[in-house]
Amino acid sequence: MIDREGGGFVTAGFGDVGASLSESEERRLQEEYRNRVREFDQIESDLRASRAFQRVYWLCLFGSFVLSVLLGYTVVVGLWQTKPIFARYIGLLAVAGLVVAMSWLLLKNGKVVVGRAGDLRNALQDRQTAAAGLPLDSPSGLRIYREASLDIIAQYRKSANNNRRIHNIFQLIIITGSIATSTLTAMNEGGSLALRITASALSALVGISAGVTGYFKFRERGYNLQSTADEIEKHYNASQFMLDEYAGVGDTGLTEGDRLRKYAGFVEHLKEEQRKRELQLEQSSSSGEERTG
Repeated sequence: MIDREGGGFVTAGFGDVGASLSESEERRLQEEYRNRVREFDQIESDLRASRAFQRVYWLCLFGSFVLSVLLGYTVVVGLWQTKPIFARYIGLLAVAGLVVAMSWLLLKNGKVVVGRAGDLRNALQDRQTAAAGLPLDSPSGLRIYREASLDIIAQYRKSANNNRRIHNIFQLIIITGSIATSTLTAMNEGGSLALRITASALSALVGISAGVTGYFKFRERGYNLQSTADEIEKHYNASQFMLDEYAGVGDTGLTEGDRLRKYAGFVEHLKEEQRKRELQLEQSSSSGEERTG
């Protein structure tokens, strides 16, 4: 049975369970497994939402803290001495209240995240336990493996999108930073210290971005992940509609069990190839670092 977290089969010594289970018992185990999967997906979705809210709270807390510092500074140095007392202090009190509110929400949401993370681990264990009771030598187990491979496709595509997004962000920094540095350098005819510092900071940012993209190779990683996901999806559709190598030879078509086993073999082979490509990228990055050193 495929496990989304580990990416492998979940076995617990049930190699010959399929022969001893009745059809009704097998259906009951399948229904139990589907329920566990739904529970796991729901808890995982709730955990992602809680973590997203936590990031928003941190951002709001940081912004409100900066504003409170700035407002406090204006009050201390007396920049608002010509303003009424209400206008002088109401902004500071409001932002300080926002800091307190964001801190309380972060503390509360942190407990929720910890609790849901524990629920997710328990749900994963329940899902694995339910999967271990299913007969792996029956077509139903292989069907579940084929449907679970859709999670692998989604995971690879999500990682590919993240890698492409990071690569595009760094490329945007490199392009805009290079143009801005050249422009500021050309404008700084009078030797302005502010323009010189800004140009130096942008130049350093461009160099760091170029080094990061060259070392981590986000574009290559995204391309490999997307290619693997597309290849798995192609085999998924071919096995489902009996196309290409899943159609059999001549008038003798493959049985459902043969198609599913062949599909599982292709998926495992593609996953192994993807791991090898990841290792090759890691080795090339390490080799480049050693040559630079």
